Amino acid sequence: MSESLLLRVRGLRKVFSVRRAGALGREPFVAVDGVDLSIPAGGAVAVVGESGSGKSTCARMVAGLERPTGGEIHFDGEQWHHGRRSARQRRHRARTVQLVFQDPYLSLDRRQRVRACLGECVRLHFAMGKLELAERVSALLDQVGLDDRQADAYPRALSGGQRQRVAVARALAAQPRLLILDEAVAALDVSIQAQILNLLADIRAETGIALLVISHDLAVVRQISDTVVVMRHGRVVEEGPVDRVLEAPEHPYTKRLLDSVPRPGWRPRRREFVSQTQETGA
Repeated sequence: MSESLLLRVRGLRKVFSVRRAGALGREPFVAVDGVDLSIPAGGAVAVVGESGSGKSTCARMVAGLERPTGGEIHFDGEQWHHGRRSARQRRHRARTVQLVFQDPYLSLDRRQRVRACLGECVRLHFAMGKLELAERVSALLDQVGLDDRQADAYPRALSGGQRQRVAVARALAAQPRLLILDEAVAALDVSIQAQILNLLADIRAETGIALLVISHDLAVVRQISDTVVVMRHGRVVEEGPVDRVLEAPEHPYTKRLLDSVPRPGWRPRRREFVSQTQETGA
């Protein structure tokens, strides 16, 4: 794996204007506050934290789906500007960075068969003849482990794991250098999660693609990432090699995240619930 820096984020900031209950007008809400992040070419970095920590907002800014309020994003030495972009600039960014969402069913066209979906994505980025296009689509299907029957199906006829394989293949159609996984396996059963994570690890080893993994699941982080970044309230509180951070965390918040993970033999506590029902007379 090359050690050259692919993505460098410095001082990334995002402020939303929100309407709060009982308040007049709108107020600023700082979702991301001065985040620094680096990913080497071919590397895998995970950003973890509870809901509202700002991790997905960071991912969306890197992908170009949200416009940063401040900070810098450098990709392969080129600074990406935050202003309005032309269609050509948007397509160039999509060629380098692709994003896989948590629920592929919502991001796939329900009226389009899988093969047609992948073909459309390939044509968007590359000029190919009919035969070359068909070969490229077949290669994508093979890469994510889908057969001809699944390729000719609609999304509704596929399982959750198969739909996520389609989403990964669609992202790979652009031949990006960075793949962002935003809770990409959170909605899957544990056994299917393992299959998708193994698939992504194989694709990374085969293609040299870099991964930015957004997750609240520390087991996922351990399996697929080299480095982990812990966020809380829009800020980075700890970062380092994944084994070091998960085995010997330094920040109290990271320790609380690890302590909240159920372990073998864990049982829910009932005492507090019983006492509350007795008090209310339920």
